[in-house]
Parts: sequence; C-alpha cells; structure tokens
Amino acid sequence: MFKNMETPRLILDRGRLEKNSRLFMDRAKELGVKLRPHLKTPKSVEVGKIAKDGDMTGITVSTLKEAEYFADNGFSDILLAAAITPNKFARVKRIFEASGQQIILATDSLWVANQAVSYAEKNGCDLAFVIEVDCGEHRSGLPFDSAELIEIAKVLSAGNRTHFKGIMTHGGHSYLASDRSAVAKVAEAERYAATSAAKRLSKVGIDCKIVSVGSSPTCLWAEHLDGVSEVRAGVYLFWDLMQVGLKVCAMDDIAMSVLATVIGHNRAAKTIVIDAGALAMSKDIGANRNLPDAQYGYVCDATTLERIGTLSINAVYQEHGIIQVEDDIMYDRLPVGSMVRILPNHCCLTASPYGNYTVIEGDKVIGEWGRFGGW
Repeated sequence: MFKNMETPRLILDRGRLEKNSRLFMDRAKELGVKLRPHLKTPKSVEVGKIAKDGDMTGITVSTLKEAEYFADNGFSDILLAAAITPNKFARVKRIFEASGQQIILATDSLWVANQAVSYAEKNGCDLAFVIEVDCGEHRSGLPFDSAELIEIAKVLSAGNRTHFKGIMTHGGHSYLASDRSAVAKVAEAERYAATSAAKRLSKVGIDCKIVSVGSSPTCLWAEHLDGVSEVRAGVYLFWDLMQVGLKVCAMDDIAMSVLATVIGHNRAAKTIVIDAGALAMSKDIGANRNLPDAQYGYVCDATTLERIGTLSINAVYQEHGIIQVEDDIMYDRLPVGSMVRILPNHCCLTASPYGNYTVIEGDKVIGEWGRFGGW
C-alpha cells in the first residue's frame, strides 16, 4: 500500500488511534474525572477532534504555537502546561483577541504572578492561571506545602484582571517506574500533592475549580482520583516502545510508525542501512530502560507491522539508520529498495520533524493529515 512513496514518512493508523482514544475516555469516566487530552505530540486538528470527548472536553498544550493553532481551529478550554514567563504575555493576549479563547497558564513563581497582575492591568487584558506543584518528579512546580503556594494564589486572586483557576501537577517519573505497582504509587503521589495543595488554599478561602493531574500510565493505573477534577494525558493516543516496556500498552496498540526504505547493504559489517536516522527517529533511547533490545526502534514489516525477527535500529547517523543482522538471509528478506516500518522509542520526539501524517485504515492509505512544528 506504500508503493512509490518517498521516505522517511510518518504513518498513523486511524483504527488504533480511535481505539486508544476511546480507552482513555472510558477510563476517565470510570475514575469520575474529566479527560483533558494533551495534544503536544499530535499537533493536528484531525487527531485533536478524535481525542476530544465532545464539546465539554478541554485540551492541554505545551507551547503557545500549539495553543494558537488549536484556538484558531475552534478548540476551547486550553491549558498551557509549560510554565509561562512575562515575555510571552503579549502573545497570550493576541491569541485571545484573534480567537476569543483565554488560555489557562501555569506558574510556580511569585515573581511571574506579580508580573502577570501588572501586565494584565496595564494592557487591559485577562490572564488565567493554575499553580503547578511538584509531586516527586522534581522537574518544576512548588512543594504542595510551601508558603509560596498560598502567596501566589493570593496575588492572582486579588488581581483585577488575573483569575486563579486551581492546581496542576504531573507525575512524569511514572515513565521511570519498573512495574504497575510503582506506577500506582506515582499516581497516588500526584493525587495527594494536587488535592493537598487545593485543601490548603480552601482553608484560606481560595477555591480551586481545577485540580489537574496526569500522565498516561498513572491515568490507567491510579487506584482512585478522589478530589481530582481532571486528568491530562497524551502519549496514549499513539503509544510507543517506552510504554510497551512499562507494560502500559502492547505493541499492537502503537498507532504511529515510521516508513523507511532500505538504501544499502554492508555485508562486511553485517548491516542493513535504511533512510531513517537520528532526525527521522530521534536519539531518545528511553525505552531501553525496560526494553533493552528497543535500541532506536523495532524494525517491522511495512504492511503488517509485525516485527521482523529480532531486528532493531542499532545505530543512527543524521539520515542513516543501521540495522545489525546475524543471518545473511535478511539481505534477501530486505533487498535494497524494500520498505520497513519502525516502531518508535518515544513517539513525541519521533513525530517532531514531520509536517504531516500518512493515515492508514486497515490495509489502505486513506489520506494525509497536516501537523506543525516549532514554537
């Protein structure tokens, strides 16, 4: 079905995407929370529409370009999960003026909160915020019991044009877990940090309409989410080998792959060379923590997406992927000009350089969906 297509090319299986999306819609309902899908990886209106559970579903983004793109395309209730800084306030204002959508911003800084109050009043615009708390990943966010948490909330609540919405946290360290019980512990740490912060604010008269937690593993394996209003998750839409290694999904759940062409044989080195290298696949090898043979991605049949023996991309150059082979029969199985599909280590980074998806359904190519990049 890919005959004469140029490669490398990003392939998206619509059937798998829809199945993954339904799974998380159902899981959120089971937990009694709203699902706020994270669209930082798809960067696509078509994928976003599949991920949204009707008009009541908000979305998560990581960049203002994503916020602008989705707002311009009719999406609402958009949370920018990466912390904002004052040099970006003007763009937030422009997005509102163009689309009517007020982007919910995140901060863990008292200085940023004060700057927001000043900017909003000076420029006659409204800025909405959640405060990020740290639940154990130690990437960003305040300790839920910090004094600064209350100070920031008071500043934002007191501003004439700033609006405090609530609390968010992210258990990204769930990706480092080794088993389901470890993920469940991270899920509880997420819930406890977010709800404890909200309770502290409630005691001083500050309401949290949003109590937001999330990662795909913790959403699936949380024992409960009492006190939480919503979950944010994103990798579940596509899945990847990192999540297979965590046993959060199976290989046949992975909806995104890279189509590549065999461009050379090096029999002396016992390798096959393909045109999907570091840029096409990324250099992320996070999956190797729990799936050591993942290397830079599993090499699969172009049509069936079944792994070919034990083949992986073992090394990458900018535009070359190197596959080690032990049996010379693989040179006949994969002649120069033949195609393979690669299951990625980390779909978020693999998708980044591509401008579109080639969308398949079953064994047919059904179209092209655009995606964007940059900031």
